[in-house]
Order: sequence, then C-alpha cells, then structure tokens
Amino acid sequence: MMSGTRPVRTTLAPGLYFLATPIGAARDITLRALDILASADVLAAEDTRTLRHLMEIHGVVLNNRPLVAYHDHNGDAARPRLLAALAEGRSVAYASEAGTPLVADPGFALGRAAIEAGHTVLSAPGPSAVLAALTVSGLPSDRFLFAGFPPSSGAARQTFLKDLNRSDATVILYESPKRIQRLLDDLGHCVETDRRIVICRELTKRFEETTRGTLAEVTAAFAGREVKGEIVVLIDRAPARAASADDLDQALRQALRDHRVKEAAAMVAEALDLPKREVYQRALRLSEE
Repeated sequence: MMSGTRPVRTTLAPGLYFLATPIGAARDITLRALDILASADVLAAEDTRTLRHLMEIHGVVLNNRPLVAYHDHNGDAARPRLLAALAEGRSVAYASEAGTPLVADPGFALGRAAIEAGHTVLSAPGPSAVLAALTVSGLPSDRFLFAGFPPSSGAARQTFLKDLNRSDATVILYESPKRIQRLLDDLGHCVETDRRIVICRELTKRFEETTRGTLAEVTAAFAGREVKGEIVVLIDRAPARAASADDLDQALRQALRDHRVKEAAAMVAEALDLPKREVYQRALRLSEE
C-alpha cells in the first residue's frame, strides 16, 4: 500500500547520512528521509528486511544499489566497506531499526569512524522513542537524562539505579518487557514510593499505552501482568534535598575565602535557599574560628 508521499531522487553530496525511521506508524518518516533513501549511492541498515519493507511502503526503489547490513554483531566487518564507499566520494545512508540512529544503536561506532576519517556526517532527524515518551509523560522536560538499558544484574545494576535516584533531571530508560516488573521492584529499593513514574509501551503503534502514577501505583498496575512490546520508562527528578549543617559550613568556608562575612552569607543563603539571618549568624561564628 502506497503512503501517498513521493520520494524525490536528487544528487546527494558525498557523506554519511543518518536517517531516523518510524518507531511504529510508517507514515512518521520524514519527506527528506525518503528523498535520501531514494538518492543515496549506498544504503545501510541495522535490519535490511525492515528497511526494505519501509521502502516498499513508501515507493522507494532500490535499483540495484548496495544494501549493507550493519548491526552489533557485524559492525567490525561491515564498517570498512562503508568507510571505503565514503572514501570513494559516495553518499551512504544509514537507518537504524527504529527511531533515531546512535540512540542505543550500533550506528555510533560508524559515525565516530566516519568523523575521524574526515568525512561529512549529516542527520535527517525524525522519530525518537525518547522524545516521544518525554512528550506524553507529563514530567519536567527542561532537563532530562537518557540512560539507555539498565545493566541486567549484579552490583553494576544496583549502582546504576542508585545513581539515577539522585538525578536532578527526568531520567529516561529503555527496558525489556520481560524485565519491566523486576525493574520496578528494584526501583522500590532505591527510589521513594511517591516518586512519579511513567511507562510508555508500543509508542505510535496500534496498542500504544501510557501508564502514569507514583512508583507504588505503577508497580501495582504491572504486578502479575504479561507485558509485550517496546518499553520506555521515565522517572521524575529527585526531590530537592534540604541542605545539611555540613553543607552549610562547607559552602560558607568556601565563600569566606574571597568575600566578607555579610557578602558570603548572602551568597550562600540564596544558593542553599536558607534563611539569611541563620546563615549570617553561622558565618560570623565560622569567621571567628
């Protein structure tokens, strides 16, 4: 079935073009990405079958151009072939399996190698599970941290989750549907039960679902449930931590090195959101020591 869009075949400048591809709905691809797919001298994809199907949907003809598989398991072997094409002055388009290349994607090593070799690297932006999830989450979007997939087990996993607990940004994770309940259980050991959590499943697809609530509420919603599909997990930023007495003293001692008592106290009171009179009195005592 044709999508109604008509790719335009043009002459592309030599270089590596990273193409964002739909994470679900096929019509989410951009017109520019279709033009590049129709025009590049060499095509590369994390999954060539997926790219072929996408091209068929949108009426992009391969026309005997090379279509190279490039993924985690063959990157070392396939990368030299693509770099050789770039060195010959050809245009190479790389499409990830779904979403934006280099985000939890094997294209990172290819992009870095192309840059180091002095080739032009360009992006045709578009679908992204990270940004789609952030958009519908209702969590703060002015600062966010994409942390990829959590380590599967052991001390590395515990350290990873504890570090995320202290983040002052909205945290975004990918997780397997088979491990989502375990992730929620593990978060229960290091995150406040009233912290806001959002789980997005099958974004832009037929059975798209977004579950929002506190950690306790979302954990209960997924308890004993068989989960399928692509999962994005978002964790609200850590609540503001009240400054301790040690924090106050450390900040004041630092400020007193370069400022008079009154100035140092005013700076620290504002930085730590503490009463000015209390901070000034403490600054006086420290200055006398």
